[in-house]
Amino acid sequence: MPINPQRLDSQRLGRRALLENSTLLLTAASMAPATVFADDVPSPFKIGLVTDLHYADKPVAGNRYYRETLAKLEQAALQFEQADPAFIVELGDLIDAADSVQTEQRYLKTINREFATICSERHYVLGNHCVDTLRKEEFLGGVGQEKSYYSFNQGGFHFIVLDACFRSDGQPYGRKNSVWTDANIPPAELDWLQADLKSNQSPVIVFAHQRLDVSNSHGVKNNADVRRVLEESGNVRVVFQGHSHQNDLKDIGGIHYCTLVAMVEGSGTDNNGYSTLNLYRDGTIAVDGFRKQADYRW
Repeated sequence: MPINPQRLDSQRLGRRALLENSTLLLTAASMAPATVFADDVPSPFKIGLVTDLHYADKPVAGNRYYRETLAKLEQAALQFEQADPAFIVELGDLIDAADSVQTEQRYLKTINREFATICSERHYVLGNHCVDTLRKEEFLGGVGQEKSYYSFNQGGFHFIVLDACFRSDGQPYGRKNSVWTDANIPPAELDWLQADLKSNQSPVIVFAHQRLDVSNSHGVKNNADVRRVLEESGNVRVVFQGHSHQNDLKDIGGIHYCTLVAMVEGSGTDNNGYSTLNLYRDGTIAVDGFRKQADYRW
């Protein structure tokens, strides 16, 4: 059921006391402080991160507790209220697949109504479940986002949102026309990425759903081509991704590939995961993870 604002207010102090955190520190020594922040940008510059909520009004399947996402998101909202991030990024699979367009649209409306109250600026990465039944334009219209891949500048950084929900033949996912193991960044998007990076001089953070650091079923099929473009730019610091529902970290070609834990896995708010990304003036990048988000340090 939807979150009750009065109940949220009454539980705020008690829930804050339950929050647990860990910290992922990524030190980018080459990032000169003067090029990271303007004088009027706060340090740290904060961003909220969540992934793989898989909200759906349907029974538990395996370890996925679809209906409990609403309560878990409520818990995350309390932490984000304290952090006051500039924006929040949802790294894909906001909803789970449904057997009809109408049902999947209902899932999307329900979870996004609550998600949208957390922060006025939000960025949605397309996950394979987001466009299992819906078409991309339907999902994007439902969350008020114009494009599935794009870039923007904020807080002294250049941010890139990628879309790997394309089949090997270049066709976009939608209307149950794909299999989740066939994820690709098509040539047009790859060309756009290369041109975008060449035109940018700021440090870069990338957001993706499917993984760019593995060659198994959870990886983007042409991820080696994508990594080559990222590495050639010389400015990419971190790629944040979801999809495999686990904490993981790989360093490839001087870039950190940080996979965040899924919110949907496990019952109860102790089985939750969400993060605050902190970008510091001295070039340090820190991710404060909560609940099941792992504690990584460099």
